[in-house]
Amino acid sequence: MSDGFDFEGDGEADAEATCVRIDPLVTSRTAPVVSQKTKPRTVEFNPSQPKTLADTGLSPSYVEELCLKHLFQAGDLQGSEIVRRLCLPSALVEKVMSRLHKSKYVEIKGTSGGGLGRSGMIFAITNQGLTYVEHSMERDRYVGPAPVPYHQYLDAVAAQSIRGNDLQRENLLPHFEDLVLGEEVFDAIGPAMNSGQALFFYGPPGNGKTAICQRMTDCFGGSVFIPYSVIVDDFIIKIFDETIHKPTEDDLPSFDGRWVRCHRPMVVVGGELMLHDLDLSYSSEVKYYEAPFQMKANNGMLLIDDFGRQKVSPKDLLNRWIVPLESEMDFLSMHTGKKLQVPFDVFVTFSTNLNPKELVDSAFMRRVPYKLEVQRPDLDVFKKIFVQECNKRRIPFDEDVFDYLVQTHYTPNQRPFNACEPRDLLKQVVSLCSYMGVEPHMDTGIIDRVVDNYFVQFE
Repeated sequence: MSDGFDFEGDGEADAEATCVRIDPLVTSRTAPVVSQKTKPRTVEFNPSQPKTLADTGLSPSYVEELCLKHLFQAGDLQGSEIVRRLCLPSALVEKVMSRLHKSKYVEIKGTSGGGLGRSGMIFAITNQGLTYVEHSMERDRYVGPAPVPYHQYLDAVAAQSIRGNDLQRENLLPHFEDLVLGEEVFDAIGPAMNSGQALFFYGPPGNGKTAICQRMTDCFGGSVFIPYSVIVDDFIIKIFDETIHKPTEDDLPSFDGRWVRCHRPMVVVGGELMLHDLDLSYSSEVKYYEAPFQMKANNGMLLIDDFGRQKVSPKDLLNRWIVPLESEMDFLSMHTGKKLQVPFDVFVTFSTNLNPKELVDSAFMRRVPYKLEVQRPDLDVFKKIFVQECNKRRIPFDEDVFDYLVQTHYTPNQRPFNACEPRDLLKQVVSLCSYMGVEPHMDTGIIDRVVDNYFVQFE
């Protein structure tokens, strides 16, 4: 039951009981995966706490301005709260606040919380301080953790590179235990991940392309340090994004608080992607930049999902990626006209359910040497997925009811199997049984109802 795309002249049949096919161009260019243990990736970059202002790479005046901006925005603040907001050691912040107090830019309004030294003092900005901070606001209105100098960011990306892995099959398997995949998939994605080169997924929707990508990110292992923001030519670029970067909970020795230790990022962009989303976003109101998707994805994965369904043409979008894919460097435009060279340390994956022949040309595909077709499952694989989804939801699997589902709702309608359907149908079984006040179970009546709900929009 295959309606897969015949991509680059490949029309060979798939191996039995697999929903993944490997393009011959891939298998002929990659060596077999050798089954042997490999050491897990460890943290190679650990930003130590700065002991002096010079260690931060920031000028004393910049840190003073940032302290005043926080007071300007939030009002009176306790010293310990200023430390928390700046993400700098308290000893450094205390020295800065002492200078601001001597310069009459701030005043002390009392103490609170029993804190020792200036950490317990409550600071307020003075009129003289307001005049000073208004001038700094004309340059930028960034108020947040102290930024990291750009050169330190470049060092961090290089030290935490997504490339240079030595993954073997047994390193991948634990991350895919909840997916039913043919063994061939690991021989495709493993070499691609070790090479760090781009991967092109294609095939009908609902058969696991996105799920595979999500688990690939976990396979890279280790954690990475992401700065809240970086400073370039006195301009701030915000990088940390709480919707993308997920902090780890591991215990580590204290490190520079301007960095967040995170799981390797996975950034997913879909049909909403526009070319301007791939450049620095400058706001004339706040006068600082937001990093683009690919910069936030550094040291991780970037999945361009639903490729070909963006408002921008596939050709224009592909042309945008040619230089970064080849040189591993990207060039971003600043509003001043300057071109900023940014590392492109990203494992890029394109995913589409459209015919690749209509989207890409051979020149681009040479830059994406790994191609993988994710096909619809056959009956045996569909059943395995169904059993696995039943086990996840503690629903007793009933062979007779499963046969009824296939013979009544799939075969007569010539309805193809999709890997997502067992999950979707059984989620409805759980919801319906909960409504009925009974334990989740399979019977023909329940199956009829959930199938009618699920497929009615396609009838």
